[in-house]
Amino acid sequence: LMTRMASYENTEGKKMIRITDYFRGDYVAFGMLKTAVAVTISFLTVVGIYVFCNADKFIAEFYETDFAVMLKKLTSTYAVVMVIYLLIAFILYSYRYTQARKSVRVYRKALKKLISMYGNKK
Repeated sequence: LMTRMASYENTEGKKMIRITDYFRGDYVAFGMLKTAVAVTISFLTVVGIYVFCNADKFIAEFYETDFAVMLKKLTSTYAVVMVIYLLIAFILYSYRYTQARKSVRVYRKALKKLISMYGNKK
């Protein structure tokens, strides 16, 4: 029992126990915050690469471009992408937290069993 518990603590248990140190809402919110930052950086990078690759087209059509329409289009695309990724992140982090709770529950049950085994040897 001790060997199995030590093995769990050194492998997946290390991550699972760290996850369950948070409240569910805090863990999910922090994961969604990390996702939002990553999506924002990625979106800006993709837009920057697109602008850089099509710089000659943008320079040629600079005075004919309606920047308000372009900004609306970019903002709406960003919002759609953000909502999709945040929904996926919510589902993923909720699932991970639930699985971690189940895993740690089994570990703590084994820990109580071990404590009771040592308590009976007095």
